[in-house]
Amino acid sequence: MNSRMDATRLLSRTVAGVVRARPRGAVAVLGWSLVEAVPTAVLGRAVGRATDAFAAERPATAALWLGVLAAAAVVGAYGSRRLYPALAGLVEPFRDELVHRVARGALHRSMRGAQDTGAVARLTHQVEIVRDTFGGILVVARGFVFTAGAALVGLLSLMPEVALLVVPPLVLGLALFGAAFGAAAVRQRDLVVGEEEIAERTTALAAGIRDAVACGGEERLRGELGAAVDAQAAAGRAVARFAAFRAVALAVSGWLPLLAVLAAAPWLMRRGATPGMVIGSLAYVLHGLQPALRTLVQGMGGSGLRLAVTLARILETSAPDEPAGKGEGARESVPGSALPAVPAGPDGVPDVPAPDVPAVELRGVTFAYGDGARAVISGLDLTVPRGDHLAVVGPSGIGKSTLAALIAGLLPPTEGEVLVEGLPAGDPRRRVLIPQEAYVFTGTVHENLTYYAPDAGEEELERAVDAVGLAGLVRDLGGYGARVDPAELPEGRRQLIALCRAYLAPAPVVVLDEAAYRLDAAAEARAEEAFARRPGTTLIVIAHRVSSAVRARRVLVLDGTRAQIGGHADLPAVSPLYRDLIGHWEAGAEPSAPAEPSAPAGPSGPSEPSGVLGDPDGVHPVPRADLAVDAREVVADRADREDEVLGDLRRGGAP
Repeated sequence: MNSRMDATRLLSRTVAGVVRARPRGAVAVLGWSLVEAVPTAVLGRAVGRATDAFAAERPATAALWLGVLAAAAVVGAYGSRRLYPALAGLVEPFRDELVHRVARGALHRSMRGAQDTGAVARLTHQVEIVRDTFGGILVVARGFVFTAGAALVGLLSLMPEVALLVVPPLVLGLALFGAAFGAAAVRQRDLVVGEEEIAERTTALAAGIRDAVACGGEERLRGELGAAVDAQAAAGRAVARFAAFRAVALAVSGWLPLLAVLAAAPWLMRRGATPGMVIGSLAYVLHGLQPALRTLVQGMGGSGLRLAVTLARILETSAPDEPAGKGEGARESVPGSALPAVPAGPDGVPDVPAPDVPAVELRGVTFAYGDGARAVISGLDLTVPRGDHLAVVGPSGIGKSTLAALIAGLLPPTEGEVLVEGLPAGDPRRRVLIPQEAYVFTGTVHENLTYYAPDAGEEELERAVDAVGLAGLVRDLGGYGARVDPAELPEGRRQLIALCRAYLAPAPVVVLDEAAYRLDAAAEARAEEAFARRPGTTLIVIAHRVSSAVRARRVLVLDGTRAQIGGHADLPAVSPLYRDLIGHWEAGAEPSAPAEPSAPAGPSGPSEPSGVLGDPDGVHPVPRADLAVDAREVVADRADREDEVLGDLRRGGAP
């Protein structure tokens, strides 16, 4: 945003985006602004008529006009009182969208190995600047439009000749201010970028101060940081000089009209103007136009300048929101977004990947939690074709959840590359991850379910609810409009809501990281099968029960030495760990015809404790010791969420 027109254009596009994104709120602001402007529209005429009435010795008529002015003031005060809640309805969602943009931008770069310490300044300081100043600018700009408009309408109704005297200097002063605004935006941008640079340098200095002192680099660091501080101070002084030009623009647009009316008073009187009409015209200029102009020039020259440049900086450093494809560098805004479009960078995301591109691909991926730590995943190569259904099994702590986080882009690999539909992992439009801890926020059931798909229709929502098995819960909660209190929902119900939310999400890759461990086996099977049947979906399940592996098209076994992948029927021949896992599960059943995992079994049928997925120490974490186990093994409860559901054990069947 370094051209002089960019700042003005960005502000206008942002305001237009807010209006498009929240039309009802904008209509409310428009209506109450009209009500608030009533006193300004009545002011000059009431003062003029009262003045002429007093001159003609008609005090009752004068008092009547003054009463009209007092009543208009009451109406305006009521409109102002109702206006500010309506403005908050526009500003607060806009602020939330900015936070989302900043967080996505930082994650977008971190997934590509780029450090973004300036994001802290944007998130903690710049977003709040934008929020506060955007609210102020809405008040200022809206106030100028309606107040100045009401004053001009009053002048036209009082005496059109006066409007011809007032409008030319008003337009000239505003044009001068607009020209200077673009130039000042360039300096203001230098001020904002300097703030980020100082934040980045300070972070780096704090991290490496000991090494710098040991190497004798204090003077060099002091000089570099001092130069950054000096550059920001120079930019601040340049912005301050803009205040002098603001005063010139205000004098031209605010005081010249007043002088023009005074100078033309004899001419106006010859054309039939009464003394009251001249005084009323002066009232419109002094108490209508001038305060509105002063507020506009001071507000836009201060807060507006900071808003335009800070918002531009946030958008420049934010993750792209919509794929390119309408010409080089073109990018559409997200539907319903209040923020303007951001130019596409070299890593623009195509709408549809090439047909031969896998859904997920890991190339030589190694990951360790910290330098010098043992690698949790080492040299993993994995290709998951589009439309595949993959289950990942292995002992607790072997790296299954780490693999899920790598695929989702929440963790960057220490070595290697993770691609989702041919692009670096991390784009939330490409994948959705449901972790073990299901997140449900305070709001309606509908808001929770459609968080990833706000435009989902009623029919689409009903299909998702039926597919995942949420219909009963929706009825119990009181329908889609019922409020959800996360603290009052059991964990299993939160998981069902999260699963349905993910089902509605348009992302083609779904990763379930033990996302149904609080559900019984039948509910878990229904949810997984729903995702597997969803058109265009690639499903990756971090298995909590062996039955998840049985349902999958392919199974990935992580045993801490090497990964093995294959079908459920083929893996026992090549993977001792997998053979051991299904051996525990199928105990008491015919190997060739294992019991249906989602069907209840009799007391002698197979049980499936979640710990069967491979604790190398022989620990089966279940909440009570009523499960038949080998004498050399221990039955225990563990805090790693691999526990058996009590209802499953009471039935004596496979959970």
